[in-house]
Amino acid sequence: MASIKVFSAALIGLDAMPIEVEVDSTPGLHFFNIVGLASKTVDESKDRIASAIKNSGFVPPNQKNRRIIVNMAPADIRKEGPAFDLPIALGYLLSTNQISADCPKTVFLGELSLDGSLRKINGVLPIALTVAKLGFEEIVLPIDNTREAALVSGIKVTGAKNIKEVIDHMTSTNIINPLPSATYDDLRQNSLIPEINNSIDISTIKGQENAKRALIIAASGGHNIIMSGNPGTGKTLLAKALAGILPDMSYDEAMEVTKIYSVC
Repeated sequence: MASIKVFSAALIGLDAMPIEVEVDSTPGLHFFNIVGLASKTVDESKDRIASAIKNSGFVPPNQKNRRIIVNMAPADIRKEGPAFDLPIALGYLLSTNQISADCPKTVFLGELSLDGSLRKINGVLPIALTVAKLGFEEIVLPIDNTREAALVSGIKVTGAKNIKEVIDHMTSTNIINPLPSATYDDLRQNSLIPEINNSIDISTIKGQENAKRALIIAASGGHNIIMSGNPGTGKTLLAKALAGILPDMSYDEAMEVTKIYSVC
């Protein structure tokens, strides 16, 4: 198999889009290049991938007389961050026939350490939401990101500690059981969402009657509010109290808030 395709995804603001990681391997002097509007972080992944592959018991690119071209399509979308380490590494192993697997409906994400372990990445929730809507069946990512991805229903969430576990799962040597989908209560209790249970009780604020009335009106009617004034006049205190009188977020509102925290 000379040229293969592995799916990943890229963040665009608070949304995401699927990325095709195409890897072509041909005989020749050693050459490893990544094209497709990849950032410096993505380009530097070549060294991380080589060490991770070597330390996982496979032959890295720098020890093979192969010309390796990695194309990340679509080429007009900027690819940033280390989450493409895992799909690039898997694409290389598949294209050089070191492993054999067929995962056309699977999305791979993860930053590789030099020893082959997978590090946690940002922005998993919007990616999981997008790929689930597009009909992908499984998302494979670092085990530390599984709790977040499991908030999305309709897609299997598989977490791995290292690239060797991912390979064993792909080749059916040792299949990893997917994480159960989370409930709405799990979403509210997720650590990505700031806790509001410890917010300041508005009734304990003395004075500021006009400001408190404005907060109650804004919370009741779903209005925006802006506070201005000199330092020390109580703006931050009032803002913290506002969380305590807001109604519970709906599922969609909670997901949108969590998407922001996921990306940040």
